[in-house]
Amino acid sequence: MTAPVVPIYDRVAFIGLGLIASSMALSIRQFGLAREIIGHDKSDETRAIALEIGLCDCVFDTAGAAVEGADLVVLCVPVGAMGEIAAAIAPHLKQGACVTDVGSVKQAVIEAVAAHIPAGVVFVPAHPLAGTEHSGPRSGFATLFQNRWCLLTPTKTSTPEATARLRALWERMGANVDEMDAAHHDLVLAVVSHTPHLIAYTMVGVADHLGRVSNSEVIKYSASGFRDFTRIAASDPTMWRDVFLTNKDAVLDILGRFTEELFVLQRAIRMGDGDELYAYFMRTRAIRRGIIEAGQDTAAPDFGRVVTKKDG
Repeated sequence: MTAPVVPIYDRVAFIGLGLIASSMALSIRQFGLAREIIGHDKSDETRAIALEIGLCDCVFDTAGAAVEGADLVVLCVPVGAMGEIAAAIAPHLKQGACVTDVGSVKQAVIEAVAAHIPAGVVFVPAHPLAGTEHSGPRSGFATLFQNRWCLLTPTKTSTPEATARLRALWERMGANVDEMDAAHHDLVLAVVSHTPHLIAYTMVGVADHLGRVSNSEVIKYSASGFRDFTRIAASDPTMWRDVFLTNKDAVLDILGRFTEELFVLQRAIRMGDGDELYAYFMRTRAIRRGIIEAGQDTAAPDFGRVVTKKDG
């Protein structure tokens, strides 16, 4: 006989109803991880859609009203808005509640949010390493976190009990969970996410400028490499603006290192040093293989992209 599903939380409140919040809500509902799902978003349209598609059991006009009675509050707003939202919900948080977030920068979020967390409430910062270029409540899907990583960065005031409970939620949504120091998290993410996004934005910007003087041939003849850059560069501009402004030290550090590597390749190309280029590409190719072996991407041709007649 199958054991009954035991919810981890009674009431979960999402502040911000974009891709991550909607995917979490769908996953929580699918796996029975909470008895009630509450939502708030500053957009009237987004709140209406969330109700229309059954994303939440109830949607409130204000963040304060949404968090009342919730034992888990998930902040799913751009990192630049975290402090303002934390201040708004603070008087409405119930004793014993846990506040978490999904921001891709952790030191700045902790500084912005922790000061507003009242006594008797625990803050456990988190960051799911999952997403697409799409946004909004209709973009979510319950399997987004399957075999993806969620990084928890507990603070000195995060209790072991609250951290373990949040870990259990992410694991039951299919995520792999790890814990790390906030500063280390921000450096790691500058390498694996933030700087690559900045490079993608830059490359698409260069191509856009070139396209204007070449009758948009750059767009017309885009191959898969540039196509993948445009996918990354299509991400939420507000979110990424805030990421770069709040994690600027780590991003600037990695950009400096990237520039040094670029100079190495420039010199090899200029000098016709094929051996250097080959050795460099072999080293970087091994990293790609490691990502596939870790189950974080597919080895299928064209990165598993479904090719349509139009693409082909």
